[in-house]
Amino acid sequence: MHVLILGAAGMIGRKLAESLAARPLDGPSIDTMTLADVVLPTAPAGFTGSAETLAVDLATPGAAQSLVSSKPDLIYHLAAIVSGEAEADLEKGYRVNLDGTRALLDAIRHQHDRDGWTPRFVFASSNAVFGGDFPDVIGDDYIVTPQTSYGTQKAMCELLLADYARRGIVRGIGLRLPTICVRPGKPNAAASGFFSGIIREPLAGLEAVLPVPDETRHWMTSPRSAIGFLRHAATLDTTTLGDRPNLSMPALSVTVAEQIAALEAVAGPKAVALIRRVPDPTIARIVAGWARAFAPERALSLGFTAEASFEQIIRAHIEDELGGRA
Repeated sequence: MHVLILGAAGMIGRKLAESLAARPLDGPSIDTMTLADVVLPTAPAGFTGSAETLAVDLATPGAAQSLVSSKPDLIYHLAAIVSGEAEADLEKGYRVNLDGTRALLDAIRHQHDRDGWTPRFVFASSNAVFGGDFPDVIGDDYIVTPQTSYGTQKAMCELLLADYARRGIVRGIGLRLPTICVRPGKPNAAASGFFSGIIREPLAGLEAVLPVPDETRHWMTSPRSAIGFLRHAATLDTTTLGDRPNLSMPALSVTVAEQIAALEAVAGPKAVALIRRVPDPTIARIVAGWARAFAPERALSLGFTAEASFEQIIRAHIEDELGGRA
């Protein structure tokens, strides 16, 4: 099996490649990986097959056609610019998040029209497709109403995916990923970055800034669960999705206060004391427009799973990133 991962230099893309190299999917073994991003990705250690790494801008004319010319069996489309950056730079957001996706799907369509190639296509969408006056708990039948440029771009891509899947061009599935917490590494431009920062930095003995009120509630899961979603999507029978290939993933609905309480339970009051409250109205406005909880019955019925407590999320970060020690 040939797997193409777009956005392979990002945290999720890197972890996905490492997971696929370490533990094969159910079904055919992976003998070839193509890893692409705007910066050169790193091939996963221990992979015994062929691994090609490419620095490429998906929205550049001809780039998508080149990437799919080898007709990979499984395509993970994780490439995107994040919410805060997409809101700050409208043109860049649409170019990367929408135009790049359209170019990729059209490149697949042209090859499909020539020889019938129909790859499995796993798209990383976002809960940001929901916005406005939504209910406290969003069910699977609630309409998409984005209130940010990032959410709008993801919603447009979901519609493209559904149409191309309906036409039989791809065997597509879109995963509305919750906010990933605790993200390892350095902070990024995502408006949601502080949800990880208030856990990650104190665990490392560093100060963290909290820009929103403690009662802010959000929908989160761990990087470990996110990789589980992507792996499960690779082998799921897509005919069970019908004409609705985009799914809200399971996660936890927790407040910032509950995050902090879990941090104290795991790492003690000294860690909590490193959190500094600095209100940021812009971040607070963006986050206030995001969904707070879901009832992802379709995803759960299809076998997607996540953590049962925020303490489990913190402990997963400690195990996976800190060698098991806080």
